[in-house]
Amino acid sequence: MKEYIVLIREPQWDSSAVTEEQWAAAMQEHGAFAQAVAAAGGQVLGGDALESSDKAVRITPARDGAPAVFTDGPFTETKEVISGYYKIAVENEQQARELAALVPTEGVLELFPVMDTP
Repeated sequence: MKEYIVLIREPQWDSSAVTEEQWAAAMQEHGAFAQAVAAAGGQVLGGDALESSDKAVRITPARDGAPAVFTDGPFTETKEVISGYYKIAVENEQQARELAALVPTEGVLELFPVMDTP
């Protein structure tokens, strides 16, 4: 099986504004996605909802002995932020595309194959 990461990009994601009812409904939709992956013979290997970008930190790695730089979000101006992700294992790219399209979102999805490393 080949592994893929599905990034979920939401418009104006604010994790603190999600009500319990909205969260419960979203979990049902995401549960249906996981069931669809399993029914297709794939696996959901992991995934999480992420906090809003104002709770994230950007790290610029050290260069030439200089210390790393830490910056609190929000970051660059965008219309969408990454609100979550899935890691799935499926038979091929076509299946990954078809299943990723089932992820519940009002935003867009990005599908990345996981690199095979030695």
